[in-house]
Amino acid sequence: MGRGVYSSEFIAAGTVVEQSPVLVMTAEERALLDQTRLHDYIFEWGHDRRQCCMALGYIPVYNHSYRSNCEYEMDFDAVTMKVTTVRDIDAGEELFINYNGDWDDETPLWFAAH
Repeated sequence: MGRGVYSSEFIAAGTVVEQSPVLVMTAEERALLDQTRLHDYIFEWGHDRRQCCMALGYIPVYNHSYRSNCEYEMDFDAVTMKVTTVRDIDAGEELFINYNGDWDDETPLWFAAH
């Protein structure tokens, strides 16, 4: 799974664990990034999802799970993303997001996931 984000202490459900600014790229820049290793670390951005963004902080290294314990939310106006727990998290537990955008969306992804 590569890198990951882990809790150092108990975190209650509904806790914002990270809020981060993002760098937004155009559709043309996204086409170029899709040809690089950064493809796996960018997020679709905008209401039409043609742009992309690189979240700063740890957001790009949260691993995916269809049974994620966190969800991410994009704020297009503030140009930020935040990660919030959807259930209690134990100390030492890995924090997961669902790359589909909704924490419980089981639509198959472009790579094999658990």
